[in-house]
Amino acid sequence: MFTLSDCSITAHPWLQECAHEHAGALATFEGRVRSLNQGRAVTRLEYEGAEALAKNEFAKIEKEALSHFDIIEVRCIHRVGLLEIGDTAVWIGVLAAHRGPAFDACRYVIDELKKRLPIWKKEHYTDGDSGWINAP
Repeated sequence: MFTLSDCSITAHPWLQECAHEHAGALATFEGRVRSLNQGRAVTRLEYEGAEALAKNEFAKIEKEALSHFDIIEVRCIHRVGLLEIGDTAVWIGVLAAHRGPAFDACRYVIDELKKRLPIWKKEHYTDGDSGWINAP
């Protein structure tokens, strides 16, 4: 399951939804806005995304994760809009019977998401400059 949202991400409701009687492990990843990137002071980030395309591509990533790792379920929410330092930009949860596959799949999902989803990040810097990061 994948969602793009312009609302703040709090893990609590997502954690409650990540439940399965056969799950002994829940591995999560939470990507947050940091104040420094490649030596430049960052004041905030701005994300844009193509929701339909992102959902389609995430479905492929999810299918790959389910076939490569012994997991039960994958959930992900990614922010769009303006985010401040410390805000959560992305949250991923992977359910599995055991921790190893849950951790491995969680890393796989975030790595593939960053490479493949049509979500673009613009950094705003303390000197007033801004720029899109890894944009096509």
